[in-house]
Order: sequence, then C-alpha cells, then structure tokens
Amino acid sequence: MAILHQAELRPTKLELLEEWLPRQPWFPESGTAALHKVGSYRFDDPAGEVGIETMLVSAGNATVQVPLTYRAQPLAGAKSWLIGTMQHSVLGTRWVYDACADPAYVTALAACILLGQPQAEQYLEVAGQLELLDQSVVVHATGAKLDAIPVVSSATPNTTAAGTTIETGNLHVLVIRRLDLDQQPVGRLTLTGSWEGQKVDVGLAAITMA
Repeated sequence: MAILHQAELRPTKLELLEEWLPRQPWFPESGTAALHKVGSYRFDDPAGEVGIETMLVSAGNATVQVPLTYRAQPLAGAKSWLIGTMQHSVLGTRWVYDACADPAYVTALAACILLGQPQAEQYLEVAGQLELLDQSVVVHATGAKLDAIPVVSSATPNTTAAGTTIETGNLHVLVIRRLDLDQQPVGRLTLTGSWEGQKVDVGLAAITMA
C-alpha cells in the first residue's frame, strides 16, 4: 500500500513538470497550455524505499502519462533522467525521476502486467490514522499470469515522439506517453486504465517477451 502524508511540497509536482514536460519529444506542440492533473495510480515497491506514481496530466486537448519515482537519495547512473528535486515537509528532500529509467518502476510495471499484481491502495495519514482513498485512475492488466518476472537491475529508456521503450533482459516494454482516448487497446500483455469522465479503458503500457 502507498501511505500519503499531509505535506507541503516545494516545488509541487506540477511545477516540476511545467519545466520538464515541454522538453519531451512526445509532449504536444501546444505545450504552452496550462497543466492539469487528471489523476494518478501507484505501484508498491516491495522494499518500501521508492515511491512509484504515474500521473496523467492534461495540456490543452492532450492527455499525457508521466511515470515518476521518488527517492530519498539519487539513483546511480540516472542523472540524465532526473526531473528535479523537491522538499517534502515530512520526508525531506526527494529526488524525482522519469520512472522509465528506474528499475523499481520497470519491475513494478512488469509485475502488474505479467503477474497480475494490483495497483497500490492509497492511504492518507491523518493524525496518526490511515484513511483509504478512492483511486482516481483504475488500471487493469490483460496479460496472462506467470510465475515470476526477470530480475530488472537496470533500465535504459529510448524516448521518441511515439512514446518510451525500455529494453531490459528479455522484456521489451512500451510506455505510452500521449494517450489516445478513443482507440481501444489491443494485445495480450497490456496495461489499461480508466478514470472519471473516461469510462472506456485506455492503453497505458504493453510488454513483449523475447
């Protein structure tokens, strides 16, 4: 489960993304439009060390998918994938990464698609008590259930206007960045999602295996 704190963030997540998103090749050309958070979903890190959140953000008529990881220390070898740092009033300094370069995210995404691992339940900590939050984005894995996934020790993304591909071991992972809200997803090993106002599942990610 993911435990969220009543905390102040400086800068906020959207403020970080306002600087970073326009530089990405998959971001719409009308990138001057104000950003709005559509929703988000999270995965658990079994070690409990890394926050793994995927935000859906709208800019004008476009909706983009931004997987993020939050770490208490810099991730070795991932400097070029660092989005920025923010001060969390409870947890301190957090290093925020494009999660496609973070093995923790790739492992969690593969576990969801290939093993059927569910998205993390989210709880808000209030006065020492945990309150279960509604999911703003509900995801579904359409892949077959396997016994295990390969160990992901590193992740090297390749980002183009079409999205981000990640090659690791015998896994080929595609993370869709600019979402097509009208096209129905196809394929056996996929992750789809829906949210308020978007009742039809949208393709979010897919995996092929060598």
